Amino acid sequence: MEQISRSIRSGASERLVRLVGYVFIGAFALACVLPFVLVLGTSLTTERSIQSSGFNFWPKDFTLFAYRIVFENPNLVIGAYIVTILLTAAGTVIGLFLVAMTGYALQRPDFPYRNRISFLIYFTTLFSGGLVPFYLLMTQYLGLKNNYLSVLLPGLLTPFLIIMMKAFVQSIPHAITESAKIDGAGDFMIFRKLILPMTTPALATIGLFIALGYWNEWYNAMLFLTSDVEYRPLQLFLYNVITRADFIRNSSAASNVPLRDMPLESMKMATAIVATGPVILFYPFVQRYFIKGLTVGAVKG
Repeated sequence: MEQISRSIRSGASERLVRLVGYVFIGAFALACVLPFVLVLGTSLTTERSIQSSGFNFWPKDFTLFAYRIVFENPNLVIGAYIVTILLTAAGTVIGLFLVAMTGYALQRPDFPYRNRISFLIYFTTLFSGGLVPFYLLMTQYLGLKNNYLSVLLPGLLTPFLIIMMKAFVQSIPHAITESAKIDGAGDFMIFRKLILPMTTPALATIGLFIALGYWNEWYNAMLFLTSDVEYRPLQLFLYNVITRADFIRNSSAASNVPLRDMPLESMKMATAIVATGPVILFYPFVQRYFIKGLTVGAVKG
């Protein structure tokens, strides 16, 4: 009887802990979803309603006016999407390959000067040359003004991701590499045939970081892509839409010609939906790799 009562108490306490965990996770998930719902509801609300009632989860006066302004030139929007998708795809594939090779090489015990090179990579996370030398390097020395490479190249190698990849690969026993070398495999074949398949969760995690960096990129595009470039990345295009709307509204206020119906606030929310929508749809496909990748190497048995 005592053993039965003990098992009943253990089962009840386990269910209680599980219930508390579900409630906590549900509350946290709700806290993450509600801001997005607020953004979506505001993007479908008229500017007058926002000014009178503030932001609401459910639009009081439904309208698609903000989206009509954002998609006023559909060719430019489609071109911005194509440019961003191509930059994200190319940057993710190339950057992931370079980061993986660098992280693998830096953890090899037989790689000379690996500690010195690791220090130089880590040093760039603390200090940088500054904006002016970076701009002169890209425009005067590399000649990448009005070139999409000026947006692609800076994001290929990120020191933080290299350090993360190095930590991931360190969880793989070096004996695997040594045994492959005994069998006659070269370094690149070892990396391609053995290391890459064993680091799939890490690659998915780092690849997601790289892809998000390219998808949200607008600063380098603003610096190096001028009006001579017809199609700009999506984030810069949406930023210019908001800037022009804000300028028109301020100019009308200065000239005593009010434009209360200019959907400035709802346009900000609409651009957020346009920019984040594809990422939200893509994330569930890599979620399981992303979660597993964050925990690989965290606990070593």
